[in-house]
Amino acid sequence: MLRKIFIAIAIVVGAAQPLLADNAVDPKADFKAFRDYFTKRFPKVPLDDFVNGPYSMDADLRKQWKAIDEFPPYEFAVEKGKEMFATPFKNGKTYGDCFQNKGIGIRQNYPYFDAKSGQVITLDLALNQCREANGEKPFDYTKDEMAALTAYMAFTSRGKRFDIKISNDPRALAAYKNGGEYFYTRRGQLNFSCASCHVQSPGNHIRTEVLAPALGIVAALPIYRSEWGGMGTTSRRFTSCNSQVRGVPLKPEDEAYRNVEYFLSYMSNGLPISGPGARP
Repeated sequence: MLRKIFIAIAIVVGAAQPLLADNAVDPKADFKAFRDYFTKRFPKVPLDDFVNGPYSMDADLRKQWKAIDEFPPYEFAVEKGKEMFATPFKNGKTYGDCFQNKGIGIRQNYPYFDAKSGQVITLDLALNQCREANGEKPFDYTKDEMAALTAYMAFTSRGKRFDIKISNDPRALAAYKNGGEYFYTRRGQLNFSCASCHVQSPGNHIRTEVLAPALGIVAALPIYRSEWGGMGTTSRRFTSCNSQVRGVPLKPEDEAYRNVEYFLSYMSNGLPISGPGARP
């Protein structure tokens, strides 16, 4: 499946890409094809600016964004998350005890493939694993508490560049491959894939919304969206997208969603964390 995808991208951008064997997985070649596609399609957009999503595509929207960002609508979530992060659990430990560098400035390393459990660990999942390990109930992956925690952790990582590793572990390669295939697979009554909007149509309008490019799309998460009137986690964004194409959303933090985040984050390697973000 990915072989067909990246051959198609290579044709679009006019670049010769190595033809992968049907069952082969070559993340480095995929990364090059993906990056080349967007940089050649939007040559006037500085590479780092792709993390700003629709604001890198539309000049008028960018002006509005700069004005709004003087008083960022996500600021309340960062402050709430900072307070929550520092508040001890009932056993006296804190979130910082569960992470490298006490959880500060580490967003760019997530998600990662955990060889012990054989699964992709997103930052959201790691936070709930931390809570459960310390005798606390997990948070809902789509609600304000998780959004606030991840907003704060993203804020402490701003400017740090994605550094996602994909080892030669066959399970890690399979997770990456499955994430890419989910991203490009059409679903729902509208028969849309994630790529239908974010690879084929970035910069175009759907109603009043400017579609963001897939390159760097995860860098701004979590995000404040005007249509939501609040913050949204990665899980909320994925489930919302499935609903918008009239498909059946998966359970938040489902393995398939975590694999998609793994795929997209790897494709964003080298780009800076810009979250938390704000969108229309």
